[in-house]
Amino acid sequence: MRRAAPGVAVVLSALVVTGCGNTAGAATADGPEAAAIAAAPSAPPAAERSTNGLAGLIVVPAGSVAGDSADPAEQSGPFSRESYLDALSAEPAKDRALLLNAHFAEGYRSYRTSADRRKHITVQIFRVGSKTQADTLRRGFWAQEPHDRPFTVPGVPDALTDGRTVVSTSVGRSEAIAETSFVVGTLVTEITVTQTGELTAGLTPDTALAATITKQQKQSQTRKAG
Repeated sequence: MRRAAPGVAVVLSALVVTGCGNTAGAATADGPEAAAIAAAPSAPPAAERSTNGLAGLIVVPAGSVAGDSADPAEQSGPFSRESYLDALSAEPAKDRALLLNAHFAEGYRSYRTSADRRKHITVQIFRVGSKTQADTLRRGFWAQEPHDRPFTVPGVPDALTDGRTVVSTSVGRSEAIAETSFVVGTLVTEITVTQTGELTAGLTPDTALAATITKQQKQSQTRKAG
């Protein structure tokens, strides 16, 4: 996932959609999607009663918690093309061209903290005009950052994946990042699991958690598409 530039607040709660570690938990619903999914972790996600039809597709690990509602960077909610470019995109000019060419229709972002309260889980879904346009958008997004440490996602062989550890923007800290991207029909999904700690902490990307969420997320979307 391409991150918003430092200092850019991510505000999603008021957005309106325009037409324009190595352990993984079972699935449950994200924040406002919770009421739409049965209590059993294995239950398939149901449609969320929302103006944004993507909310009911979100699947995250059991035990995870919603972000701090007072922190703009930890909010979940729908986004339009313009609100994505203003608040979430690190490359607004490039992303505008990509979204326009893909005939972007609507998007949804979910932010959660893992059960161990150490990892941050972000899922972003983009609905576009066609399967071909979804494939092109995914490749365009993925090409904006270097990815040279792929990992395997069982059941999702076509997923783009990468796990890496980088120096954080905070002095003396590092960030472990595991990310994936895949397409189902006209939907592009980006999943990122991050953990930040001291440079001496020896952090490693939680590729197992990222792979589990990716598999669950694709299953949810495939059921809906079917």
